[in-house]
Amino acid sequence: MRGPPVALNGDKVLKQYESFEQVKFGMTSRKRKQRDEDTRWHNWRKKSIFFYLPYWESLLIRHNLDVMHTEKNICESLLGTLLDLTGKSKDSEKARLDLQELGIRKDQHLLVHIGKYTLPAALYTLSPSQKEILCRFLQHVKMPDGYASNIRRCVDENGWKVSGLKSHDYHVLLQKFLPLVVRHILPEDVVIPLIELSRFFNELCSKELEVTEIEKLCNSIGETLCRLEMIFPPSFFDIMMHLPVHIASKARIGGPVCYRWMYPIERYLCTLKGYVRNKACPEGSIAKGYISEECLTFYARFFEDVSTKVNRPERQENSQVSAPPTGLSIFGSMQYSKNKFHIETASYSDLHRMRHYIISKCDEAMPWVNEHMEKLKKNPIGMNILHADGKTDEDVYSLSRGPDHRVHVANRCSINGFLFRTTNVEKNLTTQNSGVVVQGEGMDWYGVIKKIIALDFPNNKEVLLFECDWFDVPGATTNKSRGYSKDQYAIIDIDTTRFRFKDEPYILASQAQQVCYVKCAKKNNWCSVLRMKPRNLFAMPEREDGDNNVDHADVDSLVVGVEQMNVQHRHDDFTNWRRSDIEGISGDATVIEEVRAASMPEPDDDDIPDEDDESNDTYIADGLQDTMYV
Repeated sequence: MRGPPVALNGDKVLKQYESFEQVKFGMTSRKRKQRDEDTRWHNWRKKSIFFYLPYWESLLIRHNLDVMHTEKNICESLLGTLLDLTGKSKDSEKARLDLQELGIRKDQHLLVHIGKYTLPAALYTLSPSQKEILCRFLQHVKMPDGYASNIRRCVDENGWKVSGLKSHDYHVLLQKFLPLVVRHILPEDVVIPLIELSRFFNELCSKELEVTEIEKLCNSIGETLCRLEMIFPPSFFDIMMHLPVHIASKARIGGPVCYRWMYPIERYLCTLKGYVRNKACPEGSIAKGYISEECLTFYARFFEDVSTKVNRPERQENSQVSAPPTGLSIFGSMQYSKNKFHIETASYSDLHRMRHYIISKCDEAMPWVNEHMEKLKKNPIGMNILHADGKTDEDVYSLSRGPDHRVHVANRCSINGFLFRTTNVEKNLTTQNSGVVVQGEGMDWYGVIKKIIALDFPNNKEVLLFECDWFDVPGATTNKSRGYSKDQYAIIDIDTTRFRFKDEPYILASQAQQVCYVKCAKKNNWCSVLRMKPRNLFAMPEREDGDNNVDHADVDSLVVGVEQMNVQHRHDDFTNWRRSDIEGISGDATVIEEVRAASMPEPDDDDIPDEDDESNDTYIADGLQDTMYV
């Protein structure tokens, strides 16, 4: 077996260009002679015009591959093949005839009998009930606000169709949703490479990339595509399925793909299209609209008291929480919207539990809490004496005095880069922002937010708490319980009807990270867990003083992607490409004859005349050949 192909640099490409005669552009009186494809040892047909630039041959990345369109095309082909969508599926009569022509996978060849043909069910073929499960799964998906569009509008559950998806919708489907549903409807031999492909793009699109992680991606994507080639038909593997091999290697040079893909370009093009008022003159409309936008932006910077696009608050600014630059870490300030909170009177027991949790999570207070707690209980005025003597600061004194029994209860807040809402608010919404996770010692705790509570302490200090319902999660010694399961693909499922820790419902808002709960395709009352990442925050490594190297502890905190699957890779050859539990697709055999008749053989090189043909002139453009009749 040959080794992997070696990437060509600029010098090697130029040497290959010298092995054949370059195309002469312009009008010619002779018809271009057909090249002998069998004698060429490379794939070049002409010299690229970019190599006339003096710096082009020395560039490390001569062409940037767009991950956005690559993801979109791959997911579109995959989803169209699974659901057998008209015009989108790569598994058709022509694809099965290709298998028959190549003499491979004989158990997938077309079967013709008494005027009817049958397409045997392949490993990736879904039954009508499984197609319904896939569409129902997409129909009930709820994502956090601003994370993705409403995908359920594009799903036809009765017709088993998905249409009208945008590029970002395919991005979310491929990386987040497909791994959750294919594990329930496809065989394991198909599920493993599909999840590997999904996690390849998930790790590749991370905001932080490490060289070691990129090397793993470069080594794994080749094996993943080979496993897919053993399952899907050859027609599935167009140029888009080949590009992931190069995308991973380009990321080692170009860095994270989020700075090089087409999403911001497409958004700005949409803005420019919005400037068009006269469709007869789109260029002039865009030019005038751009100049007007620049002028308005310049003038708006001088009007501080006027609401403009420069100083207009964001859509989710009603409850912003920010930590103070100095003082205790548990204190923060919260900006309230008058219509988004109300005042409640907390009971003594609830107030005591909240205060006890706050003190236990205050790192600055722990050195003296254990030593002086009993003394402070016996002598309540002891803290006043210490404060009068200047032995405690204002924040510790405010914490010791306790909160007001009147608490502010809000419906939503923004903290840690996430927007959080209570479950009561989002009952009738198509988005969910109530899922939280708190990292524990050896185990993560998952729950949903019931209340968002702000406690008022003396000296205008506030502490924000989340009152949550915690799901039944096992301890650190096991990965499974009655309400929790983690399968071989490292996907976590939680029973949303089983709860625990009812006596400890509170957490600090600063501890909360956001998760999304997606309903399982086959298990009622169970949800799969998706971890969210803040959009505008970056996990930058900390550097030691006088050292330019990143510490190993910091590197571990920046590991991207998801957990590795606990599956055994099967390297043996496939011997069966059919699903015995699903019936094949039948149709009229005349369709096969029409398909064969439409496939015209290509002419041989000997049939192309080499003599001069004065009846037409050929104009050779840059990569194009058009015939001009005179």
